[in-house]
Amino acid sequence: MEPPDRAEDVVVHTITSDPRVAMETYWREVQSIEEEEEEEVEMEETEEERKSVDEEEAWLTEAGLSSLVTGSAPAEEATPPSTEALISTLTRQQAATVRRRLDRYNQTLKSRNRQPIRDVRDVFTQFQGDDEESAERGSDPCATESPPPPCRYHTSTKTIRRSKHPGRAPLPTLLFEDQLTPPAAHTCPATPPVTVSDSRRADWLLRDYPYSEGVAEHRRGGVCWDCLRFHADESGERPFVPVSPSEGLTWADDLSSRDLLSLGYITHIELSTFLLSLGVQIKRTHPLRRRLLRRDSGVFGVPLKFLLDGDRKSSPGIKVPLVLQKMLSVLESSLQTEGLLRVPGSAARLKYLRRELDRCFAGFDWSAVRQVEAAGLLKMFIRELPTPLLTHTHLASYRAVLGISSVFHQVQALQLLSLLLPEAHRETLRVLLVFLRAVVAHQDQNRMSLWNVSMVMAPNLFPAHRHQHGRRQLGGSKAPVLTAQEEMEEAVGGAYLVRLMITHQDLLWTVPNFLLTQVRHMTQASNQVWDSLARTRKKLLQRRRNSNWTQGAELCEGVIRVQAPLHSRVSMAVQLDGQTRARDVTAHFQGHSSSSIRLYEVGGNIAERRLHPDCPLLDVYRVNPHCDWLIKP
Repeated sequence: MEPPDRAEDVVVHTITSDPRVAMETYWREVQSIEEEEEEEVEMEETEEERKSVDEEEAWLTEAGLSSLVTGSAPAEEATPPSTEALISTLTRQQAATVRRRLDRYNQTLKSRNRQPIRDVRDVFTQFQGDDEESAERGSDPCATESPPPPCRYHTSTKTIRRSKHPGRAPLPTLLFEDQLTPPAAHTCPATPPVTVSDSRRADWLLRDYPYSEGVAEHRRGGVCWDCLRFHADESGERPFVPVSPSEGLTWADDLSSRDLLSLGYITHIELSTFLLSLGVQIKRTHPLRRRLLRRDSGVFGVPLKFLLDGDRKSSPGIKVPLVLQKMLSVLESSLQTEGLLRVPGSAARLKYLRRELDRCFAGFDWSAVRQVEAAGLLKMFIRELPTPLLTHTHLASYRAVLGISSVFHQVQALQLLSLLLPEAHRETLRVLLVFLRAVVAHQDQNRMSLWNVSMVMAPNLFPAHRHQHGRRQLGGSKAPVLTAQEEMEEAVGGAYLVRLMITHQDLLWTVPNFLLTQVRHMTQASNQVWDSLARTRKKLLQRRRNSNWTQGAELCEGVIRVQAPLHSRVSMAVQLDGQTRARDVTAHFQGHSSSSIRLYEVGGNIAERRLHPDCPLLDVYRVNPHCDWLIKP
């Protein structure tokens, strides 16, 4: 089946008169997966199905508000922000989502004759006058207004007092002319660049208000200017290209683990608020998964985190498993091969190669692996992950994106979901999408169009529901039986999501301006609560490190001190102006090191951020005047 002229047509799942021919590629892939499962594994209920987990408690925990349900913060590798700091950062509409979830949780506890640990009235203040009306509008997505007023942050009974964010000049909408692809541990060759002429500027990344506060008209069925703007040109296939915020383009891997933790909490709340504002409900399901033995060796059926822990012993700093990089290398060597990813390899040969990889990956001979076999191993590796690449937690949310009628808002939702993925899953997905885009770029030779690639990969990223009659789950309950129409809609829907992610992948890892601003607010609020002692110690340590500098020298306004402890030139004062970029500073230190170096923003209202080479430093200085500037790889 040829892809529709407009991406919006895919959402309604238009089906041709002969769906068997149209979906032949998809069903061949599903049949291959099911035959493999019947031979090698048994079906059982997941751990989540055996446990009765309260949905509201799980949601609050994922939002970083576990202290509201357990009374204590979870043990995290990075120090989590305080509950009060997180709540004080939320907008009114985001706060209304949290308040509604906490109300439901408390009602559940009361029905079980249990006393709630924290009452909603102890967490949120009661509005007076106009503020009370605003709170009620925030709790009803149909009554929201866009855009919100500048002072839109909700306050709690323990809100940290802080000065209001100073007004800033309008942010420039600059577009990089080169392809804006995040730095990758593994890149694909021959990927055509995205130019200004065949792309659309995603300047909505520059907005200071959340996505959830800009969709009121869309929900009411009125005039949504964003939808009109991006749909009026009949260019559903043209990708959105990121633009540069005033602080510089920020990707998820530019942030420290502590900032990513804060970003995840805010993004989780914003995604729920955004989907609710669009009238999309997420039904958490517990899909059947294959029973996989817990393994700490081999490569198939092993969690990504375990694979990376083993690979980093020989290759420190890698973000994608070595076995996946090897598979992609074999495939990239012949992107012109006709039917790449679609033509199946020998089942017996794939079983043999899998056993050999599990037995001795380090000594495996990749030169004997053909392209069709590498493609089969790649798809097998993805679908046999104990935790799906898109994770159990977020699979239902990905499918819920199909309920959004606008491609523009669908891309926004996919971006929020991608930022929520664990680092190992996010980096693996990013490398996979870069490879799939390279396959599509050679469709004239390999006959693999964007729609064909999406159809092949959809059942591996979005496990299909069971549709055979008579298939039963454990406990005697019959598995859900899908009609032909439902099967077709599920197939087209999964392929459509893959198609969106391939087309707009450059946006999926970009942190929008409003999320970065909320992370800064949260960090600043947390510092005022528990970081005063740490800041005092930092000043003492900094004085010791700066013993070689002129003692007592005060820097003038607009002058920063750049530190490079790993270089012979350990520091340098830089006078900032409107034209100073991060690359201008690193150029002064590049001659002292053969390795690539970057400029980092450390401390102040953020933990640590790697700056884009084109980042205007004067804007960063104005947003975070008390940060340190550090040069390192």
